[in-house]
Amino acid sequence: MADRILVGYDGSDPSAAALEYALETFPEATITALYVVQIPAGRVAALEGPELQLPLSERGREHAAGVLEGAVERATEQGRDLETEIATGKPDHRLVEHAVDEGYDSIVVGSHGRDGVSRLLLGTVAESVVRRAPMPVVVVR
Repeated sequence: MADRILVGYDGSDPSAAALEYALETFPEATITALYVVQIPAGRVAALEGPELQLPLSERGREHAAGVLEGAVERATEQGRDLETEIATGKPDHRLVEHAVDEGYDSIVVGSHGRDGVSRLLLGTVAESVVRRAPMPVVVVR
């Protein structure tokens, strides 16, 4: 059984489903919700690297904290504790890097992210995480 689960969380319905799945499926595990503030592709390409951690504006941090607060509320409703983390960069890269660096046993992600154009782009996050991660990945629809 997995002891540490990392959930990619952006506040979308699919990410909420991923969190619900993790909370229900892994009742004894420590679960962390990770919100990745996506950096525009042109900026990331110029700064790519394993230790990339761009400074996050106060506004960006507040937004991420607000989104993660919703995740904590969902966990609390189920009588569970939830750890939260904020990172910057490409969501697929950050999820996998964080999971590897911090020794997570599994990653849980929603099948798609936010609505509209970014939903099309973020749908590839789940696919990329599955391909890159050395640990099991659960994609929740």
